[in-house]
Amino acid sequence: MRKIKAVPISAENFRPYGSFVNALEPDGNCFPGEESCFYPDPVTLSVSGKEQIAFSPLTVNRPDRMEVTKAEYHDWTGEGILFLDDDAVMHVAPPSKREVVPQKTEAFIVPKGTIVKLNTGVWHLSPYPVHNDVLHLLIVMPERVYANDCILCDFPQEEYIEIEL
Repeated sequence: MRKIKAVPISAENFRPYGSFVNALEPDGNCFPGEESCFYPDPVTLSVSGKEQIAFSPLTVNRPDRMEVTKAEYHDWTGEGILFLDDDAVMHVAPPSKREVVPQKTEAFIVPKGTIVKLNTGVWHLSPYPVHNDVLHLLIVMPERVYANDCILCDFPQEEYIEIEL
């Protein structure tokens, strides 16, 4: 029987086979938000045609209050979210005709380890951690959606929402 030695994975030694990202300790290019940091497209997966699916880590710091002041949606793309290390509160609202709809916003507690698929057009933004100081998520959607299919809208101040547990 032949024996082989397992070695720690690195970008260099794994390059011939694919790519990887540590979603619990991401590094590299980061798009910072108010309480979050999005690491765009470090791992992509080719699907039919030229489309690539990206696996992008997202870290979210626990705010003092869960206050919703804006939301985003994607016109042509759904979004997958894997809740890695904490239960989280996710806010969503149904699709609309390019007008922000804070009055239709709902909030859900999502258990850690859950994979959520958001339908195209659903209003959302970063979920909030329930227990941890930092929530780690893995966002799955086509490469560069954040640049070519992401509409972010601020709520009018009188329509801000505070989420309670």
